[in-house]
Amino acid sequence: MAGPLAGVKIVEMNAIGPAPVATMILADMGAEVIRIDRMAAGFFDGDGSLLGRGRRSIAIDPRKPGASEVLLKLIDGADVLIEGFRPGVMERLGLGPDVCLARNPKLVYGRMTGWGQSGPLAPTAGHDLNYISLSGVVNAMGHPDRAPTPPLHMVGDMGSGAMFLVTGVLAALFEAQKSGKGQVVDAAICDGATLLASMYYEMRHKGRWNDQRGSNMLDGGTPFYGCFTCADGKFISIGPLEPQFYQDLIQRCGVADDPAFKAQYAVREWPAMRARLEQLFLSRTRAEWCELLEGTDACFAPVLDFSEAPNHPHNQARDMFFESEGVLMPSPAPRFSRTPSEPGQVVRNGTNTLEVLQELGLAEADIDTLRASGAIA
Repeated sequence: MAGPLAGVKIVEMNAIGPAPVATMILADMGAEVIRIDRMAAGFFDGDGSLLGRGRRSIAIDPRKPGASEVLLKLIDGADVLIEGFRPGVMERLGLGPDVCLARNPKLVYGRMTGWGQSGPLAPTAGHDLNYISLSGVVNAMGHPDRAPTPPLHMVGDMGSGAMFLVTGVLAALFEAQKSGKGQVVDAAICDGATLLASMYYEMRHKGRWNDQRGSNMLDGGTPFYGCFTCADGKFISIGPLEPQFYQDLIQRCGVADDPAFKAQYAVREWPAMRARLEQLFLSRTRAEWCELLEGTDACFAPVLDFSEAPNHPHNQARDMFFESEGVLMPSPAPRFSRTPSEPGQVVRNGTNTLEVLQELGLAEADIDTLRASGAIA
């Protein structure tokens, strides 16, 4: 059964970071993707990467004679172009939005960067941590007595980057169907991270959030929203913010009559409550706490590592992982009731070069010329 994006054609300029993840999500949803790969794989290249599933690959050097015209022919027949280079790179290759949209007016031109296409930092280097640092987000993460803790790059690259590129591309595609006109989607990680922090900016304005790390309701300041060590050295998480869920937790744990737990939101009592919770959860193993609390309204879950997560009964029941190339990988999300997503095969760089060139109508002599110029292998 075809996915919801069946029939959508995407040309992807291979890059690192969030752009390949965004394209993977679109490919999982059924889009037909041709990835433009480098002639030689670099250190961070996606050659054979499981995140590169669902594409066909053409390896071509756009700087060589005749290569840019081949790429423009590919883009002429595409609905979407996705690139993740620094601002100006595509323009220097002769593949900028002005050129591409002049030839293909309905094209959605997706651009993924850290700093965005404009602004004083736009041309400078950076990585996930740098981009989200500018949004105020990183300062709010970590222990109050140490420097901020770098989060996993799923916060910036994936959540603030890839997902906003996907959202922008889909919105622009929808609009292009009505207007017949494409446009540029400028997806910047710093923009996405700042927007995702909207709730914290509002809470801060209302005096419900302060800049001291580890002192707020959702950053570990509340003792009943956090992770704790168990008797076996493993960890559990609790988060019963609502009074009814908090009562469920302390009742099941047998501490409802303990004075330390009487007033949930009495901030002055939180240090004593935290000390008692730490002591409490050290009294049993993680498995024992799971037996007591998992599946209840106590807002509880075990903290699993990457080797444990695929084996959890809930994850297995929802088929949240599948095997690809001998590796367990997360399954596509979200789920569609009528047109389900389907992860495609992983290809090596350049696997489909000849096939794609022939589909474009290039004669053997033209292909030989490209090969002689070093544009293709």
